[in-house]
Amino acid sequence: RNEGLLSKQKKSRRMKANDRERNRMHHLNSALDALRSVLPTFPDDAKLTKIETLRFAHNYIWALTQSLRLA
Repeated sequence: RNEGLLSKQKKSRRMKANDRERNRMHHLNSALDALRSVLPTFPDDAKLTKIETLRFAHNYIWALTQSLRLA
């Protein structure tokens, strides 16, 4: 009986952990979509991957910083 209770608790913890991870990924994907929406791209470009989005944002911010320094 005790093993059955432990099994249910483990399953419950695993389901909660899966829900937390699913929510984390939904929030991360939403944030990346918001970032993609403010980056300058051509409309016919394919959707950037997560790493491409981050690298492009980094380079774009760097370029904007450089142009401000030169202005």
